[in-house]
Amino acid sequence: MKITDRYLCKNFLGPFVLTFFVSLFVLLMQFLWKWVDELVGKGLEISVLLKLLFYASITLSSMAFPLAVLLASLMTFGNMGERSEIVALKSAGISTRRMMMPLAIMSLLIGCIAFEVSNDVIPRATVKLKMLLFDIQEQKPALNITEGVFYTDIDNYAIRVGKKMPDGVTIKDILIYDHSKHQGNINVTSAEKGTMEVTPDKKYLLFTLYNGSSWDESSVTRGNYDSRTHYPLMRATFEKQYKRFDMSDFSPQNSDASFYEGHSTALSIRQLNEQIDSAKALIMDENHNASNIFLNSLFFFNVIVLPNEHIDTVSTAEVPMLANYSEEFQARVYQLAEHGSRNMIYAINYNNQDVNYRTHQLWNYQIEFYRKFTLAVACLLFFFIGAPLGSIIRKGGIGIPLVITVVFFTFYFAISIIGEKLSKSSPLPVWFGMWLSSFILLPICIFLTYHATTDSSVLSPETYARFIENIKNLKIFKKRHENITTVS
Repeated sequence: MKITDRYLCKNFLGPFVLTFFVSLFVLLMQFLWKWVDELVGKGLEISVLLKLLFYASITLSSMAFPLAVLLASLMTFGNMGERSEIVALKSAGISTRRMMMPLAIMSLLIGCIAFEVSNDVIPRATVKLKMLLFDIQEQKPALNITEGVFYTDIDNYAIRVGKKMPDGVTIKDILIYDHSKHQGNINVTSAEKGTMEVTPDKKYLLFTLYNGSSWDESSVTRGNYDSRTHYPLMRATFEKQYKRFDMSDFSPQNSDASFYEGHSTALSIRQLNEQIDSAKALIMDENHNASNIFLNSLFFFNVIVLPNEHIDTVSTAEVPMLANYSEEFQARVYQLAEHGSRNMIYAINYNNQDVNYRTHQLWNYQIEFYRKFTLAVACLLFFFIGAPLGSIIRKGGIGIPLVITVVFFTFYFAISIIGEKLSKSSPLPVWFGMWLSSFILLPICIFLTYHATTDSSVLSPETYARFIENIKNLKIFKKRHENITTVS
């Protein structure tokens, strides 16, 4: 049996590795399609793109594991069925259940690896990915000054180049507006020709201008006693002038990792447990605080200050007797009552918003907690879908197994999204919504595995072929065929 087990594992590992990277590539293309607008035109270096793809592939690997297990198990048993190897093994006394055992153990190990990756590796990669994506979003598009068009992507400057020579350095008819003083177009520099180069460290854009002039109409206020604003005009000509522009916004920045480390997707099981306990404690405190706000507001009119600064105490039993006091005193009491009621409403609304925020935060932590387990368990469930189907349909290659994989994984993914939405918008517990897809797949796994291991004819293609043939052989269809033939 060791030889058979090695043979089965070898047949499974090859398609698994292949389909894992194919699945990862498909998921990565989906990721790039989502972020293509943020990446195009930024002039990103190859090292930055490779780093982005590397971090993204790690975060997507948790979904690639179950997808690869399903497709690999389908291909393995489909190929063996197509080559009649399953029939040969059964004739040697090896049942389908025994053939599935080593691959089931391997799928369990893959699920454990998927859990460890999801728990330890993916949170770190998620932080790095979020930092890199934020830096890319904040980064300005690559420097691209077009002839005859004002370029305004450099802060506080508008630059127009009339003509760019083929060497890409020499420029002519240059016009530069300096808006750094935020007073409009009051500082202008023009030149007949010049050169435009980026410093080797790519931090500055250096303009060398020839045969030009500049003028400045900045408003100034002179002296402490003379508050009048003056608008002097200063004009100068030059044969050669240098202008340097900061390009730090055109290169990726290094964000602070601590800003992303508290996100639910960047936490391990232990950290999620700590955050869940902390969120529950905060919600309990906020609920207790809401009752205190209401109870404390019932005594907002204990002490009332009279208009003549005489302090009088009015108890709740004396409120109906306010008619015995002056109108000014009654107005003061009603004003204090209205003010206290309004403060109570604001305080309760603010407390309610805080509770809602803490509750949604708690749901996010719980969803990520259960997600790490559901994706790992999905590896085992998909094996018990793929292996029985492969032995039943007995079709190898990539065609039919790929179609079945797409159907089942799309179904699983849709149910997972529905369960996650239910976890956030219904009174159902979070664990039920996150495990809903697994609960639905489990009966399918049991049904397919039972009929595959018992050699049931329920799902056999030959059974349905015979059923269709029997329908065609019914008398009513024969008689109709004879009538059509006679008419013809």
